Amino acid sequence: MTSTASTLADRYLATWNEPDATRRQALVAALWSPQGRYADPLMSGQGHDGIARMIATARTQFPGLRFTPRGQADGHGPFARFSWSLGPAGGAAVAGGTDVVRLDDDGRVVEVIGFLDGSVGHA
Repeated sequence: MTSTASTLADRYLATWNEPDATRRQALVAALWSPQGRYADPLMSGQGHDGIARMIATARTQFPGLRFTPRGQADGHGPFARFSWSLGPAGGAAVAGGTDVVRLDDDGRVVEVIGFLDGSVGHA
């Protein structure tokens, strides 16, 4: 499942990095189940509209920063996990975390539980 988990991580982070709201909404709709749910210690969202709004809010809080994969994504059954860094393109990370994703039978995201790292500069 490593290649599937890596592809999922790439699509997921591309959604968070998409600057255009209309395109981002389409990416959410393509990747997530309509009942999908996201939760981390700072934010949460549910359904396509709720998740797209949550990502838009995060993007306004971190202008000019991008999510990049960190390490190797892996998976087991309907679950995948991957780590990410947040920082300016080509610059040092200012934040990072690990997301655990549960997929439905069609390979769409049903739930993401996000964990934030306690340190920065680990890109």
